[in-house]
Amino acid sequence: MVSEAPPFWWKKSDWRAWALYPLSWIYGSIARARLEKAPRVPVGAPVICVGNFTVGGAGKTPTALALAEAARKAGASPGFLSRGYRGSLRTTTLVDPSRHNARDVGDEPMLLAARAPTVVSPDRLDGARHLIGEGVDLIIMDDGFQSASILFDYALLVVDADRGIGNGHVIPGGPMRAPMLDQMRHATALLVIGDGYAADGVIRSAGRAAKPIFKARLVVPEARRFRDRLFLAFAAIGNPDKFFETLQSTGARIVERRSFGDHHTFTEDEIRELLDQARKQGLEIVTTGKDMVRLSAGHGPAEDLAARADVLEVELQLERSDVLKTMVEQAIAVFKKRGLAAPAASRGPEAD
Repeated sequence: MVSEAPPFWWKKSDWRAWALYPLSWIYGSIARARLEKAPRVPVGAPVICVGNFTVGGAGKTPTALALAEAARKAGASPGFLSRGYRGSLRTTTLVDPSRHNARDVGDEPMLLAARAPTVVSPDRLDGARHLIGEGVDLIIMDDGFQSASILFDYALLVVDADRGIGNGHVIPGGPMRAPMLDQMRHATALLVIGDGYAADGVIRSAGRAAKPIFKARLVVPEARRFRDRLFLAFAAIGNPDKFFETLQSTGARIVERRSFGDHHTFTEDEIRELLDQARKQGLEIVTTGKDMVRLSAGHGPAEDLAARADVLEVELQLERSDVLKTMVEQAIAVFKKRGLAAPAASRGPEAD
């Protein structure tokens, strides 16, 4: 999957997008076939998939964490299933934060594992069964909407209201993972994060497809402690500008900002440059949770930067407080309707 998204993807379609249209058509056709023909094997627990239309950040991880909290309040025992993007492990693994790091399992699984049992696996079916064996009775998939082989009971697509879907073209001419209508057809609902207008076309498409549309925003629980502080802020996520905007909303003053590609592995030279720049200007340093877990996996300069940097923690806040609980309940209801209630899990993997 692309991590260094070309800037033209996020602008109005130009000659570059149209020049790549034949390749986008081929990629889109393959993605459409994958969506239509994926085996979608049922497992012995309800599955909620949190995905997005495009490559890059849209708010999936905060959404998955919020769903897990809602599931716990509803009496479930949730767990996360991830591919472990950019992790070195190639076998199904239960993430142990005391033993693994971002180099082993990827940055997002490290954040998820701090909240609930998390399994990374190149084989999502095997990963789901492993989670059930750990006592999980509701699985939350972080990504995998376009390619997973297991059956979803609820598929929530997330879109950033300030960024939308860019130029709307499919990879490589744009950021879309598959054609819009094909993705929307397989979704259960749409979650719009933020207050901008860039996702209005997606909202209209969801409305025409009779999909429920929910709205949310990312909030900083400890916003006061960032107010009036002078920062060098850096981020290597899908949408660094969103991080900078959120930081500024707390009243923090960003004197220097540095953006890197999504899931970027920082070199020692880059780290030293960040540290030197902050020292010269007398700035504090702040970054994202994902960047912090990657730095924590390093040594030497990476350890120094991790020790100096603060983390801007964010949480998902829904317009309606009951929405996440309703999603969890609907997923469980769909699962039960399929006849795969708790006894299927107790019979073990062979039952599936």
